[in-house]
Amino acid sequence: MEITEQLVIFWFRRDFRMEDNHGLYRALKSGFPVLPLFIFDRDILDHLGSEDQRVPFIHQEIGRLRETCSSAGSPMLVCYGFPEEVFQSLLQQAKIKAIYTNEDYEPYALERDNKIRSLCKENGVELHLFKDHVIFHKDDILKDDGDPYSVFTPYSKKWKDGLSEDSFKHYPSEDHLDALWKPSKSYETDFPSLKDMGFSGAEVDYPSRTVKQSVIKQYGDKRNIPAENGTSRLGIHFRFGTISIREKARKARELSDSFLNELIWRDFYSMVLYQYPHVVNGPFRKKYEDIPWRNNEEEFEKWKNGITGIPMVDAGMRQLNQTGYMHNRVRMIVASFLTKNLLINWQWGEAYFAEKLLDYELASNNGGWQWAAGTGTDAAPYFRVFNPLTQQKKFDKNNEYVSRWIPELNSDDYPEQMVDLKETRKRCLEAYKSVNE
Repeated sequence: MEITEQLVIFWFRRDFRMEDNHGLYRALKSGFPVLPLFIFDRDILDHLGSEDQRVPFIHQEIGRLRETCSSAGSPMLVCYGFPEEVFQSLLQQAKIKAIYTNEDYEPYALERDNKIRSLCKENGVELHLFKDHVIFHKDDILKDDGDPYSVFTPYSKKWKDGLSEDSFKHYPSEDHLDALWKPSKSYETDFPSLKDMGFSGAEVDYPSRTVKQSVIKQYGDKRNIPAENGTSRLGIHFRFGTISIREKARKARELSDSFLNELIWRDFYSMVLYQYPHVVNGPFRKKYEDIPWRNNEEEFEKWKNGITGIPMVDAGMRQLNQTGYMHNRVRMIVASFLTKNLLINWQWGEAYFAEKLLDYELASNNGGWQWAAGTGTDAAPYFRVFNPLTQQKKFDKNNEYVSRWIPELNSDDYPEQMVDLKETRKRCLEAYKSVNE
């Protein structure tokens, strides 16, 4: 693609929308024509299985963005490759004034952006990054002494105290699509197929990007009941930015403090990941590196496949394996069972969730698993061990959820309970106590 006029690029990454997109808005207001770009990043894709269900979702959403651009008279450039190589090629083919994009705080993203920043500097190109997928980013919310928080409750209080109308500012990128680059002659751009990239098509139903206000209003009352549609199922849309976090947080503040609290947890774990990057490879509290994990592979396989003989655990794992989703209350139960009752390293469970969850996000997944394992940002939670049978009686008292996912529940085909919950709890406390003394 030979381009003779000077333009800027907007690089879509985890912000698949034209509406209220901060970086896109800044690019469209730059005074230069904007060429939209998405890269199917081989640094990521090459490590995924061919049946990964997130890739068809991304492909679907990028197709939707291409159609929007086409309707506005602009091409969208979609590439399959390594970002550094893609930009090296683009810088040779076009007069690029600047690259605009939104921030990402995951370790790989920071490393990638540093490479692109160096490449831009070598070529005299500006690189502009903007906060978009969180309300308060990496160092917006700090203690009075300037240190980052490591406990959620005081963080959330300061988060709420720091809110202003500017926190939810709408960036009307959708109103400025006339600033997209409109070539003087027709340009055909490639759109690699899933098959071309080595992936199969979608085999699950993706959640809607819209949610009824009644669900948000009743979120605090119904969010812990896995048999009910009491949660928003917006996780995948927050992950890939098909919806605006600012818009949803604004509405949550009006409708449900409980739902707003979940969005604060997203910001908190994003901040933790940025400020304490060692959590990617080990426990937040380093003394827990020495927990004497059992790591029994046969028991791990039973957990993965939902054949532990403990209904709430098995139902959750089967829901995950079949749909790419698991109810949040059940996520805590299955994680507690794996780490506390089976004494299997939380990183095993974290990796399995990373492989299966449609709404997988490194910061939240890591934070959730470390919370369940007691190795994370809580003060002293190692003695918190969920009893999955008690949890079932409390949150699925009519067995509606477990029966939905375990058709053989009350038959001879359902396995016996694989461990004694009381004995394994005792074993867990002794193991954790050994590194707390």
